[in-house]
Amino acid sequence: MAEIKRLKPFITQFFQRADIFLLAICIICSIYGIYSIKIAVTGMSAGGWEMSAPSKYIAVQTVSLILGIAGFVAFTVIDADILGQQWKLLCAVNVLLLVALVIFGQDDGTGNKSWIRFAGIGIQPSEVIKVLYIVVAAKQMTYLKEYKDINSFLSVVQMAGHFVIVFGMIVVVSSDLGSATIIMGVFLMMFFVLGVRLYWFAIGGALVASAIPLLWNYFLKDYQKKRLVAPYDKSIDPDGWGITWQTTQSQQSLASGRLTGVDAEHNTTVFTGKHTDFIFACIGEHFGMIGCLIVVLLLLIIIFHCIRVGLHSSRTYDMLICFGVAGAMVFQTFINIGMCIGITPVIGITLPFFSYGGSSMVTMFCAMGLVSGVKYKPKPEHFSLIY
Repeated sequence: MAEIKRLKPFITQFFQRADIFLLAICIICSIYGIYSIKIAVTGMSAGGWEMSAPSKYIAVQTVSLILGIAGFVAFTVIDADILGQQWKLLCAVNVLLLVALVIFGQDDGTGNKSWIRFAGIGIQPSEVIKVLYIVVAAKQMTYLKEYKDINSFLSVVQMAGHFVIVFGMIVVVSSDLGSATIIMGVFLMMFFVLGVRLYWFAIGGALVASAIPLLWNYFLKDYQKKRLVAPYDKSIDPDGWGITWQTTQSQQSLASGRLTGVDAEHNTTVFTGKHTDFIFACIGEHFGMIGCLIVVLLLLIIIFHCIRVGLHSSRTYDMLICFGVAGAMVFQTFINIGMCIGITPVIGITLPFFSYGGSSMVTMFCAMGLVSGVKYKPKPEHFSLIY
């Protein structure tokens, strides 16, 4: 009883100051996702795929939801300034995670060596790296803005160099273009809102364009090249039974759902990834266009809410964290849905809060906790009138 009494003031303060609206929307998305995963996995099992019992997937995702909520609370209460001050430690953690991938990494048949598994528990280090990168990059950019000239050559090189190192290590170590692309989205969003001049974006675009032949010839594998080009060159897989098979099945699932979807017991398509990267196709099949629009609306609410909190924050550091999280959500949502409808390459990106995956679920809740932490902080008296 004594412990409960001591916790009561903390609980009351948490619900008064934390971003409960953001937490609620994330939980709604997750529950919607869990139900969709149940339908997808049940259909795959019925279709003859060797799947574990659907209850296993539901249990894993439910436990991940609980851990994610705990992570949201922890990252809300722990001041992001404390994390930023430990940027050297966070960088070391990122390096250790990538080294662990070299030693213990598994590809699970995807071609990407992006998983570490122990005793049946899988962890995707790139998901953790994504959150840590947001904190470290926000700390670096804030320092350069407050104490240096952010548009100077040296400042831009430092920020871009940090991004290139993280991006390059992910690509080289794990061949995970999906996770590396999300890091790029985070960087571009934070780089833009920081106030960096547009000519630096033009210079960066020119450098990236010049580096594409090097990346294409020496770093990308043949199957990755085909995946990147397939959405735009139908001659690579004209029948849709090769490299674009998943996308073709996804498009058929979405088309079969029409406006309101088909009965959950009648799966029109059964294919691998329907509960992970292609959960949006499953939702379209069984809940129709209405179900898909609800998904898009929920994710847009989260994105715009993160931006709103960032715009109302009193400091550059807090603003960058909020926009970094929003950037990850924007790129992840756009690319995943684009994969399902065939306008972006299939590069293994989950739909936030909806796709099956414990690492993705927990880290996204932790990222949202960072945004909630911005609101949780006491603000200067003059600023509280604005917010």
